[in-house]
Amino acid sequence: MTTPEVSVVIVNYNAGIELTRALESIAGDLGARPWEAVIVDNASTDDSSAAVARFAPQARVLRNEQNLGFARGVNQGLAATSARVVLIINPDCCLGAGAFVSLLHELDRSPAHAIVGPRILNPDGSAQGSARGDPDILTGLFGRTTVARRLLPNLAASRRNVVVDTGGSEGPSLTVDWLSGACILARRDVLVQVKGFDERYFLYWEDADLCRRVRALGYQVRYVPGATAIHRVGHSSRGGRAAAVRAFHESAYLYYAIHVAPQAWSKRLIARLILSLRCRLKLLSAKG
Repeated sequence: MTTPEVSVVIVNYNAGIELTRALESIAGDLGARPWEAVIVDNASTDDSSAAVARFAPQARVLRNEQNLGFARGVNQGLAATSARVVLIINPDCCLGAGAFVSLLHELDRSPAHAIVGPRILNPDGSAQGSARGDPDILTGLFGRTTVARRLLPNLAASRRNVVVDTGGSEGPSLTVDWLSGACILARRDVLVQVKGFDERYFLYWEDADLCRRVRALGYQVRYVPGATAIHRVGHSSRGGRAAAVRAFHESAYLYYAIHVAPQAWSKRLIARLILSLRCRLKLLSAKG
């Protein structure tokens, strides 16, 4: 078998037809390039992973008997693949035409570039805000999906938390703090160096943690607006919305405790109380 130029890792959990669309976009964009893909199926019940057979022998399924979470699933995929660069992509995310070439060019442009990511778009073509600043205590108020950020987009806290790419797809590549793990291309040797994703994160915030640890070693995280991907946010977690909300807040606290206030127990206590309250409100609004 030809040595793959890129390894693709997808963690699947009841993604339905979205997984097929993701694989079609990958196969179409990679064209004749040799590639391999491992779809780590976290005990899906919708038989979505059955579609992977269409893309054999490049793609294969690694099945888990229970849902082990995103971080652990990605690490399983990394261990089962071999290419020097790894495309980590959600099953509800599709590559735009030419995305891989643009991302690979930026990754290879400097040995300091460890992780690169595209301009991720919503299905309506609007930017999702996938390049961001390191989370802090204000992220809960001015993060990507908050009301405060929508009302005050030009406020310093809003612009720090989400990178505004005014140039759109024509804008220059930028060094950023972190990128959404919905679609990133990374150097395998760097991922091995940091031991992959931190498996304490079941879902959410593991991408911010990974980028922070990579940057701590002197590498750069690069945002490439010239490459695009379309992401249907949360589509693959639609069947377990309450569990996803709880996981989001648990992971947010874990990130805060590890990176923001590792030795300040009082700040961690306040963060725990705020996040617990926010989680309850989100769960109540979801029921309504």
